[in-house]
Amino acid sequence: MPVLGIGGIFFRAKDPDALNAWYREYLGVGAGCAAEDTGPPEEWTWKVQGGPMVFAPFKADTDYWAADHQFMLNFRVNDLDGLLEQLNASGIDVIVKPEWDSPETGRFARIHDPEGNALELWEPPA
Repeated sequence: MPVLGIGGIFFRAKDPDALNAWYREYLGVGAGCAAEDTGPPEEWTWKVQGGPMVFAPFKADTDYWAADHQFMLNFRVNDLDGLLEQLNASGIDVIVKPEWDSPETGRFARIHDPEGNALELWEPPA
């Protein structure tokens, strides 16, 4: 197969500059960001660690996220509790539900960016 992975994620925003700044500040995501152990940041790319990624179209009438949004991003994290503490301290609403978590798939939390896009935070099982 010729596809090696995701090369980018592109979506519309009411205020792209502000949304870019929010993702960089609170999640370390976007151009100029580098995940731990990936080397120095680069101006135009977000350097990520390799690992599992789910690609899964959902039914059009799913209630897993808001019906008025076409997508939900899921970010793999290595310290969900630490990230949730930081987000809470910054005034960002965090949603956790015990039924989302399982030993087989890991732990989950949900936040929303300033434009209302659902962001799922996933800590895979150890």
